[in-house]
Amino acid sequence: MPKAKQSKRRKQYDYNMNRKKLKKKFIKKSAPRIEHPQIRNAWEDNKSMAKNLLEMGLSFDPNRTLPIKKQTLLRRKHGDRLPEHVVTKPYVLNKLQEEANLPEKDTKSCSSDLIEYVQHMIREHHDDHKAMARDEKNYYQDTPKQIRRKINEYKRCHPQHYEAFISSLAAPRPTAP
Repeated sequence: MPKAKQSKRRKQYDYNMNRKKLKKKFIKKSAPRIEHPQIRNAWEDNKSMAKNLLEMGLSFDPNRTLPIKKQTLLRRKHGDRLPEHVVTKPYVLNKLQEEANLPEKDTKSCSSDLIEYVQHMIREHHDDHKAMARDEKNYYQDTPKQIRRKINEYKRCHPQHYEAFISSLAAPRPTAP
């Protein structure tokens, strides 16, 4: 089959196009965005990735940074050591270490359904996990051990809330005459 007829229009050079601006735009799009602000500010585009990371005190190739020592019969002389690299931008490494040393927040929380379920089970059965497993509100037919795990998760996620709930159960309720 013959090909469809294509237009034979000659491409013309656009004199009004700013080629320098176009090239910068293309390079900016093609280069990956560095998320960490300290690394992004210290990065130099005219240097290679290995040199940039080396200046910051970071490792480009962990196999070269921490090589696996091979056992040899002949020992090397002390003069054969590789030259130590000088870190010219230590503030990047210091900032990364500070961020790594910050304590991690425990953001795990329980769903409101789980909280309501656990409170109902404790309110009705206290510590009897077998009775909890036989309860009619146990829709998912959790075993006693699964219910125990859910209660422990609730204790871990909301310790103050759990203590307040237990203390409210322990307080005597006023009876109506």
